[in-house]
Amino acid sequence: MPVVVVESPAKAKTINKYLGDGYTVLASYGHVRDLPPKDGSVDPDNDFDMLWEVASDSKKHIKAIADALANDNELILATDPDREGEAISWHLEEALRKRKSIKKDTPVSRVVFNAITKSAVTEAMENPRQVDVPLVEAYLARRALDYLVGFKLSPVLWRRLPGAKSAGRVQSVCLRIIVEREMEIEAFNNREYWSVKAVLQTPRNKPVETRLTVLAGKKLDKFDLENATQAELAEQAVKSRDLTVKRVEAKPANRNPSAPFMTSTLQQEASRKFGFGARMTMNAAQRLYEAGLITYMRTDGIDMAPEAVSAARDAIAAKFGKEYVPESPRIYKNKAKNAQEAHECVRPTDLMLSAEEAKIADPDQRKLYDLIYKRTISSQMEAARMERTTVDIGSADGQVELRSTGQVVLFDGFLRVYEEGRDDDDAVVDDDDKRLPQMAEGEVMIQSSVTPEQHFTQPPPRYTEATLVKRMEELGIGRPSTYASIVTTIQDREYVRKDKNRLIPEDKGRLVTAFLTNFFRKYVGYDYTASLEEDLDHVSAGEADYKKVLADFWGDFKITIDEAMDMSITQVLEKINEVLAPHIFPPNEEGTDPRLCPNCGEGRLSMRTARSGGAFIGCSNYPDCKYTRAFGPPGQEDASGIPPEGKLLGEDDGDKIWIHKGRFGPYAQRGEVTEDNKKPNRQSVPKEWPPEEVTLETAVKLLSLPRFIGPHPEDGVNVFA
Repeated sequence: MPVVVVESPAKAKTINKYLGDGYTVLASYGHVRDLPPKDGSVDPDNDFDMLWEVASDSKKHIKAIADALANDNELILATDPDREGEAISWHLEEALRKRKSIKKDTPVSRVVFNAITKSAVTEAMENPRQVDVPLVEAYLARRALDYLVGFKLSPVLWRRLPGAKSAGRVQSVCLRIIVEREMEIEAFNNREYWSVKAVLQTPRNKPVETRLTVLAGKKLDKFDLENATQAELAEQAVKSRDLTVKRVEAKPANRNPSAPFMTSTLQQEASRKFGFGARMTMNAAQRLYEAGLITYMRTDGIDMAPEAVSAARDAIAAKFGKEYVPESPRIYKNKAKNAQEAHECVRPTDLMLSAEEAKIADPDQRKLYDLIYKRTISSQMEAARMERTTVDIGSADGQVELRSTGQVVLFDGFLRVYEEGRDDDDAVVDDDDKRLPQMAEGEVMIQSSVTPEQHFTQPPPRYTEATLVKRMEELGIGRPSTYASIVTTIQDREYVRKDKNRLIPEDKGRLVTAFLTNFFRKYVGYDYTASLEEDLDHVSAGEADYKKVLADFWGDFKITIDEAMDMSITQVLEKINEVLAPHIFPPNEEGTDPRLCPNCGEGRLSMRTARSGGAFIGCSNYPDCKYTRAFGPPGQEDASGIPPEGKLLGEDDGDKIWIHKGRFGPYAQRGEVTEDNKKPNRQSVPKEWPPEEVTLETAVKLLSLPRFIGPHPEDGVNVFA
């Protein structure tokens, strides 16, 4: 009776049901071995030898597999059909051989299936193979690269940069993307411009919204009306003229459906439509996959198996009618950089099974399945057919012209099922969706209202998880299986915070990015990181030696590490002061030097380090001048309303009463830190009190604690509040 090993107990249960009593199906519970988290687990001086260790939790799972093999001398490795799945199979085989649980006569095979359905599992069992060595080597190279960056670069950060936790090979590049967008936003200067909107009436008293496109016989560009005066003159030019319909142009237009989902587009759309984070999406997709409802969810392919395309076309005809089925199946090609297209798209295993019919109990899984189902079905549907109409209305002298656009859906096609969401980056002001009333050339239009409107150009929007994944995909950074962990890691390390679904870099994240882009620029470069991904793809295709890839990386990387360690902390901090000056020392209203110490008026402010870790802004005249403020722009407040240097609430008994933000939350403080008063009276603000609502009176009450109430009536012990 062969022993079949999969990754999760849920998957094991489903597969056991399909295979029956002739097989023993066990779970490895994910990876069974990893590199110990200590220096030396990858040895560059010994041909990149890697030291593997069985995780303590995994020992019992390996023992269960070993015990089963003692009775059933055949092993079938059926882990996930990707690089990680191949690696888990390799680790399992290696660990079991080390235990001598696999004997010389033990048959060992590898099977893969893209969906947990009876037909897919049965077919996989009929087509076993051996572990894919190039795919494993690509995993080993990636793991070694990530380890070498983490364990060689992170100590440099700890010793040369305050408050930094660690650096990851791809996470650092992802962080750079977010920080650079924030710097774009801060450097952005908005520009004023105006437009003129007019509501006109047709001869049949139907209102039409129009916008001014021609003024003084010249086509208007976006910034031609720069101020209110020019906009008012344009308004008068429209109001002073009779307007007639000059042209009515109707053009047919087709709109095609989006491709089926791959990992990145699934994460993006789930973020847009439901606000799901990347990890949340992948967790829900994992449950759907293990239940046999969808195909494997880590893929950068958008191809569909021929039988799935045929099933989708049958489902469309049955549910919506034959007119919604195109003459020939739709074929999609991936445009993403470095796409491997090794797997099918993410799709339902049964194309006739809608979300309602699937009866999924978990609401998040139900939403995600519905999204996958509709996207898959719509991808094989007929195009939507529109009629787009443009109407130009102008004056007889040609000095003024206004335009109105709209469209009519003649046949809804795929729109009957699904329409892709939009990111802020893609959003455009578009009036094409509105339907226009009947108008004919030569008809006189009556003016209802003419309104000048003020606008300002907007900075690029902050990234959401969806737009960040999209950007990483465009740059060729990371892989489908890594997007969720990358985006989660930079938040867990507190380099980035999520606010209203937007990713905002913390000052700690800015520091790390400033350090890496100045002293390890090559290794956080977008092109370099993408080229390394290409090298790993060549390894997985059997076209490159993974140890040569590692050697090429390590040679230059070690030199850069050694050079960084030779620099003094002062050199590093002064460079970061220079790079982050627009953020931490922005120009002030007085026009004076923003780095001049406001306390002594002589010293220069710069970023300093604290023994306990963390960064702050201090005066160069220390110890004569003890001025400090928190790292970041002066007076910057967060949602609590407390600026980095603290908020002065007022005075009580001659003492200044402050509220500060500390490591463990906001606290009230009486007086200031001086040579004679190094530890002034402080009291934490209770968690249920909003910090922005703490007043002088409430702070003084807090600072009166602990308050003696009296002796306990039974035992006489003093009681304090």
